[in-house]
Amino acid sequence: MAADLLCQPSGPARARLVLLHGWGADAGDLMPLGQALAEAIATPLELVALQAPELQTQGSGRQWYGLFPADWAAVPAAVEGLKERINKLGSAEIPLEATVLLGFSQGGAMAMAAGCDLPLAGLIACSAYPHPHWQTPVIRPPVLLLHGRHDDVVPHSAASKPVICLVLRMGMPSPLRLRLR
Repeated sequence: MAADLLCQPSGPARARLVLLHGWGADAGDLMPLGQALAEAIATPLELVALQAPELQTQGSGRQWYGLFPADWAAVPAAVEGLKERINKLGSAEIPLEATVLLGFSQGGAMAMAAGCDLPLAGLIACSAYPHPHWQTPVIRPPVLLLHGRHDDVVPHSAASKPVICLVLRMGMPSPLRLRLR
């Protein structure tokens, strides 16, 4: 497996952003987004872009598990492997509680599956979808779900299940209404 990428700020980092790329991409794919986010905030931020463990079989790039066709049986092991990698990032200088997980597409699905079970500062899932049988824990970090209306790969409707699951776990009597522009 190609190496994960690490980008340190000029001063001591006080927080960490972990980036999880989508199917067919690699660890470098989200680094420009991570760098732009790091420049936009005042907190010195360590960036870690994790590389998916498998080569994807339909071209170039990597995958967290087979997707075309979907290998749902491989998901539990992939999620556990990712949790182990994230847990190893925690340190006295930057604990997991100061770590935000950001995933895109397949990486967003992995962020939801692994990140909701960890003591993170938060997680961001962009154009993500839930794995089959995904359940949100009652106690979890704050979650931000982002999804465009014109996504040709992961349909916008795929974002509705995690929203409903998250809202219902918060004890709200009815699902959140989302207004799209």
